[in-house]
Amino acid sequence: MPNRWSRAAVAAGSMVLAALLLVGGCGDEKKTEEKKTDEGASKGRLFGVTFQTMNNPFFVDLNEGIRKVVEAHGDRLVTLDAQWNSLKQRNDVSDLIHQGAAAIFINPVNWEGIKGSLLQAGRKGIPVVVVDAPAKDMDLVLCTVASDNVKAGRLAAQALAQARPSSRIVILHLSVNKACIDRVAGFKEELAKHPGMKILDTQEGKGTTEGARPVMRDLIGRFPKLDAVFPINDPSALGAISALESKGRLKDVIVVTVDGSAEGVAAIKAGKLLSTSAQFPKEIGRIAAEKTYQHLKVEPIGEKDIKVKVELITKDNADSFLSGK
Repeated sequence: MPNRWSRAAVAAGSMVLAALLLVGGCGDEKKTEEKKTDEGASKGRLFGVTFQTMNNPFFVDLNEGIRKVVEAHGDRLVTLDAQWNSLKQRNDVSDLIHQGAAAIFINPVNWEGIKGSLLQAGRKGIPVVVVDAPAKDMDLVLCTVASDNVKAGRLAAQALAQARPSSRIVILHLSVNKACIDRVAGFKEELAKHPGMKILDTQEGKGTTEGARPVMRDLIGRFPKLDAVFPINDPSALGAISALESKGRLKDVIVVTVDGSAEGVAAIKAGKLLSTSAQFPKEIGRIAAEKTYQHLKVEPIGEKDIKVKVELITKDNADSFLSGK
């Protein structure tokens, strides 16, 4: 009897041991897989990009243009959203520098305030490429890739002049952003050729739909005879349109802007927006990334201030533009 129970105990113990080994083996296999995943994630060099905001389809497309080139080289891209906060953007750049980024792409919230970040990257030997909105200290960056924003502003003014040559205009600006400064400069440059057109006021619209809406409402109240508005981007234009609709003024006021987003083109097709000077964000991203890799291969990059084309979109070419995107 004792021998029979001993044999049973041994058998049971063997089964428990086998089960433990099986569990242990699965655990080791899982750990091995996790290690492989971690190793896979760490392959390639780290590149970083910080945008003014990711709450704009333009920057989503620009990011995609950079990412495609980076991943084609077997590297990885970390995308950061500054949320229109220059302090957050400075901290984000510092984090990328401490992580040992091979290069950093910056879309500056404040074209003057980004200088400290450029100096910090330079001390670490990390190249910086500025995209879309130039920085004031261009000598501190590898190159700048942006739309021809002066031309974008001129195209907007030309479209407005053709539609309403005696317009009374308000501008919704974003004056800490060099791209917007250039757009307004181009707009005014063209307006100078049309003495019947007059700017009533320029206000900060913050570059967002939410920021532009209350500012536009105030302008409507202050200038009852205004009949045109130039917001500096599509989101601002959508905010202005919303304000004009709420006051029953949209049919009397012409809106022209810059961007070429799907939302902006949809507003053109709906008869709410006269024109948008379209940019090509994926092309900006592609060129910026390719120039960076040229530099990392110690090849000359050529021109440091690269302008990417813009195109006026109206009802006449809205469908063909969307089909070609």
